[in-house]
Amino acid sequence: MAKILKFLLIVAGVGLMLFVYEYLGNELNKPLVGEGFAYGNGRIEATEVAIAPKISGRVSEILVQEGDIVEKGQVLAKLDTQELQARLKLAQAQIKQAQENKKYTQAILEQKQNEFSLAQKNYKRAKELFDAKAISLLAFEQEETSYKSASAATKAASANVAQADEAIHVAQAEKEAIEVAVEESTLKAPVKGRVLYKLAQSGEVVGSGQNVLILLDLLDTYMSIFLPTAEAGRINFDSEARIVLDAFGTIAIPAHVTFISPKAQFTPKQIETKEEREKLMFRVKVTIDTRLLQEHLEKVKTGLPGMAYIRLDPTAVWPEALSHMPKGYETKAE
Repeated sequence: MAKILKFLLIVAGVGLMLFVYEYLGNELNKPLVGEGFAYGNGRIEATEVAIAPKISGRVSEILVQEGDIVEKGQVLAKLDTQELQARLKLAQAQIKQAQENKKYTQAILEQKQNEFSLAQKNYKRAKELFDAKAISLLAFEQEETSYKSASAATKAASANVAQADEAIHVAQAEKEAIEVAVEESTLKAPVKGRVLYKLAQSGEVVGSGQNVLILLDLLDTYMSIFLPTAEAGRINFDSEARIVLDAFGTIAIPAHVTFISPKAQFTPKQIETKEEREKLMFRVKVTIDTRLLQEHLEKVKTGLPGMAYIRLDPTAVWPEALSHMPKGYETKAE
């Protein structure tokens, strides 16, 4: 009898635990909003920005570490430029040489022009004398040949000047290309953000387009959630939203819708229930307000789980549980 009673007590205890677990689970998962709102779970993400050189080279130094906050335009890493500097000096010397060569060809052209001018005068005078039968045909033809030769020599000298001028342009273009390569050897942050990964070390040789660093654009921080057709169809771009993170369950972070997928898809595994994962859903991107991010940039952490709530009906009133905005934000928003 005692064994039966003990067994019944154990069964009753297990049943009570399952009931409490189910009750607490339902309460914890109970939505904070009613009609007029849509919601879904996700994790905080930020746009990743790859930092890679346009040219290949050896990394001379990396000036940041993973986790550092960097400003837009800040120097992050440098490639060795010794070879480029040597090529730049050579290009500068070639420009100077080409300029001197142009001076020489211009002097030759001036000489040929003077010779042509004299040959042209002699030819005209010889023609007049020949027409007056004052000189022989042979003498006239000699002056005519000298005139044509001087004309051809002038044209050749003029072409040499043009070639010298073109050589200067080519050398200058080569110099400018090398200067751009030197500039590109210094990798700068295109956005203000946090260093997520350092993928190369000082002394390594990296190829053109090979990632050296990965930055997080913290001013583009968001959460992606998946919603069924009935809710996704009622959402507009820039619809007001609020994000509640598990780590800060009492604070509603202001956000808005910035992307609605044009195609439905099967939801990923991070959606909590199997039934939801079997449905076709639309991915919706909810981006945190930029003003808030600018004030608390150092506090942004990607990967934090939470819930995003989107107001479908503009006239719907946010519930009390989602009205606790970050300190000082309510006044600025108004």
